[in-house]
Amino acid sequence: MKKLMEIKTRNEFADVLEIPRQKLSYILYVKHVDEMYTSFQIPKKNGDFRNINAPIEDLKNLQKKLSELLWECQKEIRMNNGIDSNMSHAFEKEKSIITNAIIHRNRRIVLNIDLEDFFGSIHFGRVKGFFEKNRDFKLSSEVATIIAQLACYRGVLPQGAPSSPIITNLICNMIDIRLLKIATKYKVNYTRYADDLTFSTNNKPFLDKQSEFLSEVTKEIERSGFKVNNKKTRILFRDSRQEVTGLIVNEKISVNRKYYKKSRAMSYQLYKSGSFEIDNEEGSVNQLEGRFAFINQLDWYNNKRDGLEHNFWSLNSREKQYQKFLFYKYFFNNNKPLVITEGKTDIDYIKAALKNLYIEYPDLVTKNSDGTFNFKVSFLRKSKRLRYFLNIHLDGADTMKNIYKFYSDKENNKFPNFCKYFKELSGNIPTKPVILIFDNELTNKEKPLYKFVNYAGLNGLSQCIKEKLNTKLTDNLYLMTNPLVSNKTECEIEDLFDRETLSHEINGKFFSRNKTSDNNKFYGKEVFAKYISSNYREIDFDNFKPILNMLNDIVSLRKQA
Repeated sequence: MKKLMEIKTRNEFADVLEIPRQKLSYILYVKHVDEMYTSFQIPKKNGDFRNINAPIEDLKNLQKKLSELLWECQKEIRMNNGIDSNMSHAFEKEKSIITNAIIHRNRRIVLNIDLEDFFGSIHFGRVKGFFEKNRDFKLSSEVATIIAQLACYRGVLPQGAPSSPIITNLICNMIDIRLLKIATKYKVNYTRYADDLTFSTNNKPFLDKQSEFLSEVTKEIERSGFKVNNKKTRILFRDSRQEVTGLIVNEKISVNRKYYKKSRAMSYQLYKSGSFEIDNEEGSVNQLEGRFAFINQLDWYNNKRDGLEHNFWSLNSREKQYQKFLFYKYFFNNNKPLVITEGKTDIDYIKAALKNLYIEYPDLVTKNSDGTFNFKVSFLRKSKRLRYFLNIHLDGADTMKNIYKFYSDKENNKFPNFCKYFKELSGNIPTKPVILIFDNELTNKEKPLYKFVNYAGLNGLSQCIKEKLNTKLTDNLYLMTNPLVSNKTECEIEDLFDRETLSHEINGKFFSRNKTSDNNKFYGKEVFAKYISSNYREIDFDNFKPILNMLNDIVSLRKQA
């Protein structure tokens, strides 16, 4: 904050944003900000369209830096002034329409007010004046002008620019404080989500003062330079459906049932035909996942509020729809061959080997002109979400076994054979392989590979796995294991590194795979994996070639299928 307040000139401003001075001048006075936008429309729920003006990359990156700086300023302002940060819920970290709606749950009366032309009301002069005159900033006229130039498009704040959200929140801070003061006077709760203002109360006498309250609120809104959209002002009572920013708040926080039914219908259409529509336009898998994730977030909040501990073994019907979708996205309709390893550091080793040997494996990885790499296979990053919905744990035999269950007719009460379901529904087979890579510990009854082979009934293939190190399990699911080296009877993937690499010293410590090793003398797998990733050019990956060859063969085989 102090750093921003102390600057007086354009060059000092560029230095604070850590961008070249010439670049800032070029954007402002040669390229011109108004020429650095693309415009498009997105449909609203009511059938109208919202105009989005999005900056091109150079301006967007600069606005991001400005945004980050202003977010830090806002944090400091709130801390120094003891400002309640629970009023504004749009564009804030850890805030959403859900946190906004929670405050108004289970109230006798809910009042919604919409601000007309919200972003268009915040014009160039208003942005410049705010940063010049606001007591927390009081920037020089030159710096305030530059911020307004960077942030505005054709004289107003555009929807679509990364700097617009924080600037609207800063400018609206004063109206939030004043409206909260009015709300407190009438024993009413208040929140704002961008241009949606919500008031709620259980205070029955409020009905007698409703007109007086609305009059005070309207005057304050107009005094602050905004205008009420009277067509969208609604007062909702407990015996009707109360909505706040699209969520129902009567008792539990929930979405309109039509939203869930539409999402389910969209997913069914996707599974059946490979495509679906949202608002008469072709939808994407990511859009559909966003809808399911949003519904699940509401379930999670309600379960937490009710003290219910839900997990994989107690998924409700909506969660099972999301479970089905996640299997479809990651395993049936995966857009790249998918590699799944026992441990998370195994991914780092294989990626490093591919980067070192990229010339030999063009079907698996290519090198870009800027020195970065384009992997043609993906690696499953295990997450809390996958653990919750698919019982895929971070490590161990159960992860691989549980993935296999969704391909088989084992334990179908909890693990539906989703692969069979999608094949029958679509009439198609999955084309991209899913490859499970195990450490080579086939003879050890306590290890993941042995347990998996035994569970899947592959004992008859044990000799084949020993010799070929891979086998097709079913459909697009494959099993692989690393080779045995140095006359060992079993090998972890770390055994594929040579002795020099395994004995590498870092800050006086040496690598140990044993989690109970003395931390003062040894470092573990995560540090070792970082070392491998950073030094992939110099490391000997010859023992990884059998793994990469098998990967290459499986990928090529599926391409031909």
